Amino acid sequence: MNTIRVATYNIHKGVQGIGPRRRLEIHNLGHAIKELDADVVCLQEVRKMNRDEAAYFTHWPELPQADFLAPEGYEAVYRTNAITRHGEHGNAILSRWPVLDHQHEDISDHRFEQRGLLHVEVLVHGQPVHVVVVHLGLIRASRTRQVAQLQRYIEREIPAQEPLLVAGDFNDWGALVERALAATQLKAFKGVRQATFPSRLPLVQLDYVYARGLTPMGVHVPRGRIWWRMSDHLPLIAEFGLPKGLSTSP
Repeated sequence: MNTIRVATYNIHKGVQGIGPRRRLEIHNLGHAIKELDADVVCLQEVRKMNRDEAAYFTHWPELPQADFLAPEGYEAVYRTNAITRHGEHGNAILSRWPVLDHQHEDISDHRFEQRGLLHVEVLVHGQPVHVVVVHLGLIRASRTRQVAQLQRYIEREIPAQEPLLVAGDFNDWGALVERALAATQLKAFKGVRQATFPSRLPLVQLDYVYARGLTPMGVHVPRGRIWWRMSDHLPLIAEFGLPKGLSTSP
């Protein structure tokens, strides 16, 4: 069976710590993302630019973070969710497979949290696969409305017969999102929870990969000292089998 390996990772804008003790982790993140060896990497809290941090850190990359983090041969797609005083940040998808199309939708629920979804269509083994990356709000009521907007977007923009992945930081450690997405035939892996937050001592799972029209094969969270140093989240990696009868040509 042909497979697709997907990772989701909140990179905390490439910086860890606060104030004068903060440290730049974007270079370590670049090496780590390459080691994930994922076909598609869904990233949250990705900076396009930040004038303050660029002035503070000597080795701040000249490229936007999505382009800087993309392994050789990958295509990077980034869209802004939030515009701040010193720059902007949002979601990104890095794809080993060709990108056919992409679009963005604002799902902000109130003016204090700017949120969005990024939808990318990739061609995997000759088959279109839709990937949506999200970063939901901190307030439960906001998440409820954002998931409803996500559902409407899927019904409007994504053909029901085509494989779909929805990944990201859902900021939800209960069953709210899981129950809501089940109505759209999107399901996460069953069984033991894969704790992703906080990275130093993971207690809850905030990061998920939901799928429709794909066969779940495995899910795990990489461990080790390097991971907890780079972000306040750990990455989540999931692998799926593609529907039978697809072409094997890239």
